[in-house]
Amino acid sequence: MSINFPLLLVIAVAVCGVLALVDLVLLAPRRRSAIAAYEGQVNEPDPDVLDKLNKEPLLVEYGKSFFPVLAIVLVLRSFLVEPFQIPSGSMKPTLEVGDFILVNKFAYGIRLPVLDSKVIEVGDPQRGDVMVFRYPSDPNINYIKRVIGLPGDRVAYSSDKHLTINGKQVAETLLGEEPGTLGSAMLYKEKLSEAEHLIRKEMKRYRMEPGREWVVPQGHYFMMGDNRDNSNDSRFWNDPRIPKELLGMVPDRNIVGKAFAVWMSWPDPKLHNLPNFSRVGLIH
Repeated sequence: MSINFPLLLVIAVAVCGVLALVDLVLLAPRRRSAIAAYEGQVNEPDPDVLDKLNKEPLLVEYGKSFFPVLAIVLVLRSFLVEPFQIPSGSMKPTLEVGDFILVNKFAYGIRLPVLDSKVIEVGDPQRGDVMVFRYPSDPNINYIKRVIGLPGDRVAYSSDKHLTINGKQVAETLLGEEPGTLGSAMLYKEKLSEAEHLIRKEMKRYRMEPGREWVVPQGHYFMMGDNRDNSNDSRFWNDPRIPKELLGMVPDRNIVGKAFAVWMSWPDPKLHNLPNFSRVGLIH
């Protein structure tokens, strides 16, 4: 069962805000009136009685305490930066399992929390960006892949694992075997527009029929993982509920933000190993 954390956060902020407002408008004036009436009846007010008369209801006290903290978290998470953890190896070697990343929430426009509707245009995804988005078949699941195809692009992936965009093969340079794979995987440097990054290809694995081609509709994006033979991405998505021409495409409304940095790595907390910061840096 997935938890809609943004919705829960908005509800928590709203409830705490209402409690604070009720106290400000109704309960606090009553407390002040009760204190004034008591002080008018005695010569020397008892401090204990004053504390009791001025005491806030427990629920109101908690609401007022949590409201500013939750409100700041909501603003930061919804409009500025949101943390994520990488759960799979689909973006190796760029991102490893257990990497904790930061996502720029305003790079592609300011969106309302929960509703996810764009209210202010800021910029559009660029080819080569690493982007977090909600999986089209299940928007409760966040995916992270690299932007390959922009609206209007024609994307093809050949039987020899070469990527072509608008009839031009994407430049790549072989770097050698991936360490620890015994020659089963190779590392390449790929150049998408002006962006250069590493990709990984397995020598004997191919998951799809060769020669497929896709045309990216307006308002949509074509996504691929850097671990080209171990990534559930636009090449493989299949959902009978989605029109055929939109299969594999990520609509603009599903965009979460641009991944820009790794701030910590913790591959397997269950093994009680400590987090490390050796992979801290910008994402390319």
